[in-house]
Amino acid sequence: MSILNASALTLRFYFSTLVYMSLFNILKRGFDIFVSLSALIILLPILLVIGLTIRLSSKGPAVFKQQRAGKNGKPFVFYKFRTMKTIVEPFGPSPKSDKDPRLTKVGKFLREYSLDELPQLCNILKGDMSIVGPRPLYLSQMSEWSERQKKRLLVKPGLTGLAQISGRGHITREEKLELDVQYVETVNFLADIKIILVTIVQVFRQEGIYEKRYSQTEYTRQNPKCTTQDTRPENPCP
Repeated sequence: MSILNASALTLRFYFSTLVYMSLFNILKRGFDIFVSLSALIILLPILLVIGLTIRLSSKGPAVFKQQRAGKNGKPFVFYKFRTMKTIVEPFGPSPKSDKDPRLTKVGKFLREYSLDELPQLCNILKGDMSIVGPRPLYLSQMSEWSERQKKRLLVKPGLTGLAQISGRGHITREEKLELDVQYVETVNFLADIKIILVTIVQVFRQEGIYEKRYSQTEYTRQNPKCTTQDTRPENPCP
């Protein structure tokens, strides 16, 4: 009887977990649709002004598009307002300060208030992303991750996430990946609401906008000749 009882409890646990996750995913998707659609309608005039300003102030498209890794590693087209000049390496490291010569004048302002991320509301509405989740990274980076780090792919990437409110530009990629995994392992709706509220506060405080710490793999990912010796802003591996 004890074996049967243990088996019954195990089945009940798995069934309860399955039901909970199904309900959570439905709630999360409904929340994503409501917030992204509402935000796009309310912010439409601002989005149009930003897009027009980018087009008039520098050469190139207003929206930057790039393939990123989505849920289960599925590629999707990622949207973002262009903040850099079109002649720069699209897979280079993120700017370390507003003095980076790759940034446009408008791009510096957009990054200060995270306005460059607003087009991702379209990604959320389409279902490629969620409001909260691990940030979408390059497809090429997946081969660098450990099995534990790959757990971040079990959920949709997000506009903001646990790593973004826990240091953002002040922590290394490895630290961000670990926080991404922790989010996946403890995901719940109340935690998502907390992350959103903290993110709003950080945006107004302009915290962690630029990458201050890099891991060695980030220095050399796209260029094997890169070194950490050159600290000039124009260095492709700052």
